Amino acid sequence: MQSIDDKILSIFKQRKDAFVSGEELSRILGISRAAIWKHIQKIKEMGYVVAASPHLGYQLTATPDRLIPSEIKYELNTHIIGKEIYTYQILDSTNNTAEKLAMDGAEQGVVVIAEGQFKGRGRLGRSWVSPKEKGIYLSVILRPKIPPSATPKITLIASVATAMAIRKISSLPALIKWPNDVFIKNKKISGILTEIAARPDTIKFLILGIGINVNTPKEFLPAEATSISEELGQPINRIALAKELLRELEKYYLLFNHKGFECIIGEWQNLSATLGSRVRVEDSENVYEGQAVGIDKVTGSLIVRKDNGFSSTVLSGDVKILE
Repeated sequence: MQSIDDKILSIFKQRKDAFVSGEELSRILGISRAAIWKHIQKIKEMGYVVAASPHLGYQLTATPDRLIPSEIKYELNTHIIGKEIYTYQILDSTNNTAEKLAMDGAEQGVVVIAEGQFKGRGRLGRSWVSPKEKGIYLSVILRPKIPPSATPKITLIASVATAMAIRKISSLPALIKWPNDVFIKNKKISGILTEIAARPDTIKFLILGIGINVNTPKEFLPAEATSISEELGQPINRIALAKELLRELEKYYLLFNHKGFECIIGEWQNLSATLGSRVRVEDSENVYEGQAVGIDKVTGSLIVRKDNGFSSTVLSGDVKILE
């Protein structure tokens, strides 16, 4: 249910560049003009810029660069993902908070967003730099009806959704490095961490964590990473990107649920920076080099043709693209 503040903001957005009188807001919302004034002050405290004219009323002139749930939900038009959004100024990890919510029974599609993280993490125990109000750090609770062995497919689906969202909002040529990274010009811009709670034959819930370097200055980033603003030379709207990311995630997740993984493999291949490249693979037992030649349709594993001519499937190892 929308709060009064959200209802006022919705009216402003519907009227776009027009003024709305306090009298009209009072009539629409069924509260006094004095109450309207108090809500306008609260909206300003949230970071919105509202112009006021004694004869014309109020006009929304600027929206804060903050990942506010009502802003993300506005015209989001998803059916599952993002219907409920929890936002925080700072968390240790959005995955940790999403896991607690999932254990307490949170529904599929719940999203947890933090403006900053102090223990953001990625695959293989790596850390994820998460400066406040610079990136997108979110986790989505999913409850897919798949066996635990199929979890890597969700990671691949999320990588397609993330690359597509970045491409649509920024026009940058985002590509996927198997299994969970998105790159621009050979530098990492996004990472995905998938964690599950499972029984032997089924997943109880899955936490899909995604981090994107959006407006992060290069001094905050590792040498091998970049951000959208660094590549464009200007900042972009984080709300617009967050909305597009949730839309793309739902699109590919529902496609996976209804038609299977096979119909998404083609899109992953078209966006892959890994396939056709010479790679170095490190797993728990071996280190070897070869050419990445395909994706296993059943497990989502990377297929590598080793230099000795034999093929190997990589399910959880570290893969480096060689120059």
